[in-house]
Amino acid sequence: MTTLSGKTLFITGASRGIGLAIALRAARDGANIAIAAKSDVPNPKLPGTIHTAAAAVEAAGGRALAIKCDIRDEDNVQAAVAATVARFGGIDILVNNASAIWLRGALDTPMKRFDLMQQVNARGSFLCAQACLPHLLESANPHILTLAPPPSLAPHWWAPHVGYTLAKMGMSFVTLGLAGEFGQRGVAVNALWPRTIIATDALKMIPGIDVNRCRKPQILADAAHAILVKPARGLAGNFFIDEEVLQGSGVSDFTPYAVDPSQELLPDLFLDSKPGR
Repeated sequence: MTTLSGKTLFITGASRGIGLAIALRAARDGANIAIAAKSDVPNPKLPGTIHTAAAAVEAAGGRALAIKCDIRDEDNVQAAVAATVARFGGIDILVNNASAIWLRGALDTPMKRFDLMQQVNARGSFLCAQACLPHLLESANPHILTLAPPPSLAPHWWAPHVGYTLAKMGMSFVTLGLAGEFGQRGVAVNALWPRTIIATDALKMIPGIDVNRCRKPQILADAAHAILVKPARGLAGNFFIDEEVLQGSGVSDFTPYAVDPSQELLPDLFLDSKPGR
């Protein structure tokens, strides 16, 4: 299989950024996209809503369903999944993209921020998987793809922002557990992480990061697509890196993905190796 035509994807946090890029790449194949996110009205700080995303998906050739959904709320998630199945007849792919971030030390992390990260990142990924799995198990080629890093216990990744690291590694460990439980039942449960920091509108709200030294979300969209068209059976428990996935698909020149190809790229968190060019 080389296309996602006719497949139904449930993508969290797909109103903008990486989630929207993944949705648009699938839409070009003619996929059905459930855009599950909280943003249903415009935010002056963060452009994009579920409705603008749905319009973009339709314009790209896909079929869209805009769903206001807070993945911290179990009833919200169950209703969103039910609406997706009612509209498209099932679910073939879950993309756990939604994530909360707060890059501060322990003494500078309010508990409401700590709780938000744990609820959205690890718990939200688990909840969405739990709700989607009964339908995924009926799919001919089911995938769960979570935007999470390779698991690491290295102190230099935990010390600066233990709350965020715990939340992201929580997503990684949820991936490991679900891969072990459902991989043998034919569900491809994997994670994907960028080699470099990705330029998104949300990133611009974090001080100190030069967006010109980042890559565009399209690199993750292309890498996700390359994974999601693979046969699901036997493909579980992997922590894919976008560069490596695309290299395996024959890509050798990554300069088109750079915001500014003349700048040295910023490696993403949780990875110790440097990006290529």
